[in-house]
Amino acid sequence: MRALARKGKSAAVRLYRGYNRRKMRNAPPPSTQQVRILLLHAYGMGGTIRTVFNLASYLAREHDVEIVSILKEAEEPFFPIDPRVKFRFLDDRLNPSPDPLRAMLSKLPSKLMPKEETAYHRFNLWTDLKLTRFIRSLDTGVLMATRPGLNLAMAQLALPGVITIGQEHVALRTQAEPIQELIKWRYRRLDALVTLTKADLRDYRETLPKKPRKLVRIPNAVPPMTGDVAKLDAKVAIAVGRMTRIKGFHRLITAWETVAAAHPDWKLRIFGAGPQEDNLRQQIIDAGLEGKVELPGPTSDVGAELEKASIYVLSSRHEGFPMTILEAMAKGLAIVSFNSPHGPKEMITHEVDGLLVKPRTNANLAESINRVIEDEQLRRDLASRALETAHTYDVDVIGQKWDALLAELLARRTGTYVKPDPPQVTPQSPSAPPAQR
Repeated sequence: MRALARKGKSAAVRLYRGYNRRKMRNAPPPSTQQVRILLLHAYGMGGTIRTVFNLASYLAREHDVEIVSILKEAEEPFFPIDPRVKFRFLDDRLNPSPDPLRAMLSKLPSKLMPKEETAYHRFNLWTDLKLTRFIRSLDTGVLMATRPGLNLAMAQLALPGVITIGQEHVALRTQAEPIQELIKWRYRRLDALVTLTKADLRDYRETLPKKPRKLVRIPNAVPPMTGDVAKLDAKVAIAVGRMTRIKGFHRLITAWETVAAAHPDWKLRIFGAGPQEDNLRQQIIDAGLEGKVELPGPTSDVGAELEKASIYVLSSRHEGFPMTILEAMAKGLAIVSFNSPHGPKEMITHEVDGLLVKPRTNANLAESINRVIEDEQLRRDLASRALETAHTYDVDVIGQKWDALLAELLARRTGTYVKPDPPQVTPQSPSAPPAQR
């Protein structure tokens, strides 16, 4: 029976590959003119959505860009959108079609997404069908995906004429083991895999038995924000993020008990929403921090809120590449962050443009916040150098890296790619003194 099943699977694979070859013979030439980006929920709120909008806006200067959202669960986008960027929704859950097939398939769990994908519960057989049809409808252009489940589906389903780019917003090591196993064998089909951090790039290089054609790190760019830099005269610390356990806001509130005791005139504002919101509100009440810690809810104008603060605090257990740190740097805030290796550690130079704190140590977090409050010169020095760091993540600087990647991938497809020569190292005289070497 097993032998028969293996033969059947092998025959199906041969048919699938033969179909792809036939499609390739009639496909238009490779192109990067059209860029399509897969997102789970384009009208939601979150760092990935904000960074994808930012990238799409940059690419729309020279390309025909479309964001393809699996779900539509809001009438309007939470973040502002560039009118040059098109939008498409595969499953409109606000105005579902009366199609009986949709009604039936929507009740059945996804077979396309791995069960360990964190957003697995958002998918079903109907989204599987819509996503598969969309991916298989493409025969040229660029298709980019932005989370493991979508990257895996794209690697499995995209026709050979499509240039595929996987983008990872969370670290490989934080993925469930079954996801990591699928990544090992499917990501090699991608034209490129883009990581946000050097640490994650190193992990992929060490983990993948066969690499995509291009494995590269391109960090996120600073998004456009309203207003000016912070004046640093407000006695306010700020944190921003979805209210989940992983963001560590419960630790930040605990740390603020110590801060509030030493500096009762300072206030903490945590912007965001999520499943932990009620627990955090109760924690504030139980700790007697009402009026000292505020939860104003989510905001679509992060820049305006950062401008009203002096300190930004990141208390996450782990991060990929936290956009809020970039935004806080660009607004000239002093930053205190847990030392997560796949994000803050690469973005912040300790004692230069921010303070890094041993992860999950509430007392150390409180001590660092107090230090920045009490030492105004330190606060202003950290903020000034954070502004300088933010300039290296300017949208044009990061955008040029995407331009170069797309040009290289197209050249590889058309056979015109020339591998650059390695940098020349000038030999040094062994007799030269150490200062001249």
